[in-house]
Amino acid sequence: MKKILAADGISEKGIELLRDEFEVDVRDKLSAEELLDIIGDYDALMVRSASKVTAEVIERASKLKIIGRAGVGVDNIDIPAATAKGIIVINSPGGNTIAATEHTMAMMLAMSRKIPVANETMQRGEWNRKEYIGVELKGKTLGVIGLGRIGMGVAKRALGFEMNVIGYDPYVNEERASELGIKVVPLEDLIKNSDFITVHMPLTPDTKNMISMPQMKQMKTGVRLINCARGGIINEADLAQAVKDGIVAGAAIDVFVDEPIAKDHPLIGLKNVVLTPHLGASTVEAQIGVSLDVSKGIRAALNGEPVTTAVNMAPVSQQVMKVIAPYLTLAERLGCTICSIAEGPIKKVEVTYNGDITSVNTGLLTTAVIKGMLNPVLEKEVNYVNAPMLAKERGIKITEVKRKDVEDFANLITVKAQAGDKTCSVKGTLFGNEGRIVEINKFRVDVDPHARILICLHINKPGVIGAAGSLMGRHGINISSMAVGKTDIKGQNLMVLTIDNDIPLDVFNEFKSLDVIFDAKLVNFYAV
Repeated sequence: MKKILAADGISEKGIELLRDEFEVDVRDKLSAEELLDIIGDYDALMVRSASKVTAEVIERASKLKIIGRAGVGVDNIDIPAATAKGIIVINSPGGNTIAATEHTMAMMLAMSRKIPVANETMQRGEWNRKEYIGVELKGKTLGVIGLGRIGMGVAKRALGFEMNVIGYDPYVNEERASELGIKVVPLEDLIKNSDFITVHMPLTPDTKNMISMPQMKQMKTGVRLINCARGGIINEADLAQAVKDGIVAGAAIDVFVDEPIAKDHPLIGLKNVVLTPHLGASTVEAQIGVSLDVSKGIRAALNGEPVTTAVNMAPVSQQVMKVIAPYLTLAERLGCTICSIAEGPIKKVEVTYNGDITSVNTGLLTTAVIKGMLNPVLEKEVNYVNAPMLAKERGIKITEVKRKDVEDFANLITVKAQAGDKTCSVKGTLFGNEGRIVEINKFRVDVDPHARILICLHINKPGVIGAAGSLMGRHGINISSMAVGKTDIKGQNLMVLTIDNDIPLDVFNEFKSLDVIFDAKLVNFYAV
């Protein structure tokens, strides 16, 4: 009988599910040494956050087929080591959805009706009824940034409170949102027109500090902000100042950049600010839910069935993997690039393969393109298993084309996307084993997509490169390489700068406002 090790206090409900078919050993509070000593006896491992599944643990796991993380984050698992050894790693991305959704609503209500401070003063024997007059949710406009499962759940509940709900999400299925009563709007409109704003996005270089002082100054007087998603999406120092200045009437924050927060954190002690210590998933039901999710995945894997919550790539034959492995990172970064240069939500994507690579199954490469395209913009982690499903949910049509004929390169991957009535494209190939972007929107380039790049459509005349370099230099931003595109379009050219530093939003806007620049797009490959 196959054996499963359950560590870190996994809910008994999930363990009961597995005991019908497998031998399950429950060993809470295992030391690192104890885990190393016994892991070789087990076919599956269930953990929460306490146990560290290191490369050394995985090396000793001679029988291990799957590692299940009862929760969302997998930082305590060495995924590359597990993948290299053919071990599936799964998590529970949806097990705490209801808990996080309800906590968001609870925070909104507590902030609106000043419940925490009213309770605190009542416990001291005070009666300050007139001081704690709140506001109603009915009739107010709720702006939901990020319409994934949690964002949609919050929106549906807000509609039950008779709120007007508007939402922003570059990849939302607008028809589905409209059916639920949610009006999809540009981010700028949401910021200007909402009475309450709640964020449900992943923390990426693009979403970090996406709500900062410039955005807060554009909001309606009396706006209230909620963050139960990821610390850092709302700039905490700016929020504290905005509350002090009366720009923001209230805030409810569950997640923080650094946890636990310091005693001198700027949000501590502010009136009309509700703080909780990352309780979004802390319900009895959520702990049972993640346990059941992981247990079902482990049962499927041990029975040779497909696993839908794997965070590492699905297994492919060694022969196919040998051919496509060098292209996987390139494919993801082509997807990330197409996401950044598209003018609006993408509705269609066509991935074309030319050359010898067409002789093998390229499905995993197409999935890598989708993964790279969705990862920067979705709240949940996108992986090789769920990427096609997530694209389908958002109404994005994916097609794959193979052509044996060779163009200028022995093997070529072309990604073409349609956003509204406009199309964009990017092409890539390998130079040796290194991926290169060789064309962007018909401009021939030679770009190493290793970190972050700035794509600039500019006037084709002398002085452009100097103006761009001088601006970056003034702000201490290093340009490690530059490629200038070639095209038949008169009067235009394309410059691609490889940037070593993060570019602050004000610097990016200053760059875009240069007279010689038509447009600029920042692509951050750290997001994938």
